[in-house]
Amino acid sequence: MLNTQELQQSDSTHYLHPFTDAKSLKKKGARVITRAEGIYLWDSDGNRLLDGMAGLWCVNVGYGRKILAQTAMRQLEELPYYNTFFQTTHPPAVALSEKLANLAPPGFNRVFLVNSGSEANDTVLRMIRRYWDFDAPPIHSCSCAKPTVKSVLGPLYFSAAKFCSFNQFVLTLNFSL
Repeated sequence: MLNTQELQQSDSTHYLHPFTDAKSLKKKGARVITRAEGIYLWDSDGNRLLDGMAGLWCVNVGYGRKILAQTAMRQLEELPYYNTFFQTTHPPAVALSEKLANLAPPGFNRVFLVNSGSEANDTVLRMIRRYWDFDAPPIHSCSCAKPTVKSVLGPLYFSAAKFCSFNQFVLTLNFSL
């Protein structure tokens, strides 16, 4: 395995970090995380660090959870992935959708599964736009205006959607955000 300095050099040469000034990072070198367990991370110099951000909010159950690894392994061996385009589905998508619908407030019976927050935001904007293009009542018969990007991404979205005929559609999608 490469040492810290070699990893930092290769990182600086080949990897673009989000929200980072590449020039200043090149001077100091990226912190190289090499392993994790529970709520802790270790860097390439052996320092143990508390991961207070939970891997940027996506490892909130902690690292190294054997039950999650075993469950993932079973699913990866059976069917690691298949899309739900072209009128297909698969048991994990069906089971997760049903569970989420059962956890949601009454009337929210459908979910749209995505892989990330940015994909969820992009998808909900496209779905709302599509809805208004094809199925929406004329604007004069709706008690609110078409939602804007600002209202879709903030609290105004909920208040606008609450009074429109498409509230179940929009809020069900927003449940996945």
